[in-house]
Amino acid sequence: MPEPLLQLRKIGKSFLGVQVLDDVDLDVLPGEVHAVVGENGAGKSTLMRIISGVYMPDGGTIGLDGATMSLRSPRDAQQAGIGIIHQEFNLLPERTVAENVFLGHEPSRRGIVDRRTMHTRTAELLAAAGETSFDPGVKVGRLGVAQQQVVEIVKALALDARLLIMDEPTAALADHEVELLYALVRRLQKRGIGLLYVSHRLTEVFDLSNRITVLKDGRRVTTLTTADTTGEQLVRHMVGRELSSYYPDRAAPEDRGPVRLTLRDAGNRKLRDINLQLRAGEVLGIGGLQGSGRSALARAIFGVSPFTTGDVTLDDRPVRLRSPRAAIRAGIAYVTEDRKGEGIVAGQSVLDNALLAGRAVFPSWSGRSARAVKVRELLTAVEVHAAGEDQEIRFLSGGNQQKVVLARWLALGPKIMLFDEPTRGIDVGAKSAIHDLVRKLAREGAAVLMISSELPELLGMSDRIVVMRDGAIAGELPAGASEEEVVGLATGALHAAPNGALVKEVSA
Repeated sequence: MPEPLLQLRKIGKSFLGVQVLDDVDLDVLPGEVHAVVGENGAGKSTLMRIISGVYMPDGGTIGLDGATMSLRSPRDAQQAGIGIIHQEFNLLPERTVAENVFLGHEPSRRGIVDRRTMHTRTAELLAAAGETSFDPGVKVGRLGVAQQQVVEIVKALALDARLLIMDEPTAALADHEVELLYALVRRLQKRGIGLLYVSHRLTEVFDLSNRITVLKDGRRVTTLTTADTTGEQLVRHMVGRELSSYYPDRAAPEDRGPVRLTLRDAGNRKLRDINLQLRAGEVLGIGGLQGSGRSALARAIFGVSPFTTGDVTLDDRPVRLRSPRAAIRAGIAYVTEDRKGEGIVAGQSVLDNALLAGRAVFPSWSGRSARAVKVRELLTAVEVHAAGEDQEIRFLSGGNQQKVVLARWLALGPKIMLFDEPTRGIDVGAKSAIHDLVRKLAREGAAVLMISSELPELLGMSDRIVVMRDGAIAGELPAGASEEEVVGLATGALHAAPNGALVKEVSA
């Protein structure tokens, strides 16, 4: 085995007397992707901040290429060859790619910034990263999310980074963009760059990493060789329970109530010929590829982009849901996939966020009303962990933010609950809690429609699965369907015959 590029020994850190990290050991080899996983609060972020020079450890040693280092600031870490790619990008949108890449260390000639050299070197770095879809002279604000992420990585490479920390690198990426990131990670490996990869998405961890270190309550539980590890084993180390306990029991046929929502030949500019029924007490899963119409379906039901053709029936009564306000008044709630952009108001308190929908639709709602008392009770019931109801929601973990959003809608007593990627970007333990809340809601009589890109979640949570393709329903699958069947319908490799059987698509 080669000598470690990074070597941490007995790293400890405490804040206000609370031990956040305790005797953590970690090695990263040249050209290795070393994943770091654990629930929220496990110490992952604190450890990454120590490695990147944001925090000084209280104890232990940091070694780079065999030499003990003292990283007192992010600049120290950069000069030592350590770069970090944050989940939230740190780019200037009105400056060019080249200006962002060399920000703070621009090449100069006779005291003047040498823009030609800066442009040329940026082009070389982009080519080395395999990125040729944009020019160094384009403004960063015109780039897509995946392209901006490449710029962040190239920024680190411009500082001769030998170790890259990637913190939830796919959280903001669409499915087709994730493969581009995979290819970039593999190119970095071939160059001998070591990568610390922090992610809640276990599929990515298994796809990319060579080894996995598990943190729990600030301690290193174990370091595993990825090729010799199963998902069940990893989850057991992370949360102390089996993977099978992720998902609560499905609804029995007799537990399902009357039809709550019926769509007949419904459509709009993104959807066509949508026919489905949603019953009280069930979780109807919606599968499909990115852009297949899954989110468009939820947004149409909620009145964001209303149906323009077909019929919508709610509890056997025809309805026209032309706006979210109309949908809320009809008893429909919607947990959007874009939690940060559409689900929360980051600068407002936990309580204000939980009251958001009620205040918008029902003028009588206020911080002192009986409804607010109910919201406070729900925040406790769903186990939101916060310093208090007045704490700004942006300081909460993703899982706790999602629980606040759930409490907001539960306070309205919805008949129909629409979930779009309800566990995206939250850790394994918080996912299990969200799953329990979703199933509890169904047991109490709500009709639940749940969109998920994670096939294990879609299969584990759904009583039925509707798969979408190109804005239409490609087919319906029962509980217990396989991943191959879902993917086959989603990609067109399978299609549903009139009798419901799945048939292989035959090329002409």
